[in-house]
Amino acid sequence: MLRPAPSALAIAVALLGWAAPEYAAALPVTCLPGTSPDPWSGECIIVVTGPGGGGGGGGGGAGGDAKPVSLPTCTLALTSPTKVVPCSSSDGWWVQSQQCYAKVLQPKPPFSDPAWGGRTTGQVYVCTRPVGIGPVSGIAFWLWLAKPPNGAPPDPQVLARQAVARMNLRAINIGIVPESGAGNVGIIGMPTWMWAQNPGATTWGPQTQSATAGGFTVTATAKAQRTVWTMGDGAKITCTGPGTAYADSYGKQSSPTCGHTYTRQGTYTVRATTYWVVTWVGIGLTGTIPLDFTDTTTITMGEAQVLSS
Repeated sequence: MLRPAPSALAIAVALLGWAAPEYAAALPVTCLPGTSPDPWSGECIIVVTGPGGGGGGGGGGAGGDAKPVSLPTCTLALTSPTKVVPCSSSDGWWVQSQQCYAKVLQPKPPFSDPAWGGRTTGQVYVCTRPVGIGPVSGIAFWLWLAKPPNGAPPDPQVLARQAVARMNLRAINIGIVPESGAGNVGIIGMPTWMWAQNPGATTWGPQTQSATAGGFTVTATAKAQRTVWTMGDGAKITCTGPGTAYADSYGKQSSPTCGHTYTRQGTYTVRATTYWVVTWVGIGLTGTIPLDFTDTTTITMGEAQVLSS
């Protein structure tokens, strides 16, 4: 909350020189002289004490120090007199300490970018100063904040991941013929079938969940896109669906959707990695989150034995 004494504000503005750094995160937050900045909440605490005033003539006037005057949180302190500004605009939400409107930077820069200052938490914003405030009028720069500006919505990507966490997504349960386990041996040259056993909302999707914070909601929908089967003999098979479960009635047919044929005998480790795409929307933004999950099994392939008398 700003608490400047009106008599001191004009002097403070005259002494203030605002910088326009390329990355505001690299510098300490700048407030008016004589303030105690709280950069992450977006507030500058200003407490100025005015001179004592005695009553004149025979009349009794108010004596002692002037009490701090409380001004609205969202104020443009680079003008005289101070102007009240909207706490949100098309440029984002007001950051009092930087006298600018902040909007989450999209796309999100990599953590190696200097804007993060070596951090991996918080968020990088585009901060735009209003027009009409002298040499810094209308400039925009990148700003790192640990928390969203006061009143601003939360990071939608954070809410999207909270929604994903509620989905309990996991790897498929591998279905395969020949089956795994002791005593089960397939025949080389015969088709191998692969599929997801009992695919559902947690192993194949689609599934939709939402997360809400501060009155803002993000909705995420997850769906598996494909499964990549690493067969253990150097082959990789990509199947775009959950596959077809084998039944005895299929006999020696090849799988119509997801299969492989081994040409050498041996024991093979089979890995099924399912790749998902989560699409999310909310707070005026949209995005995607890639995910993958893996299940593993082992099968044995041998040669057919010809018996002769």
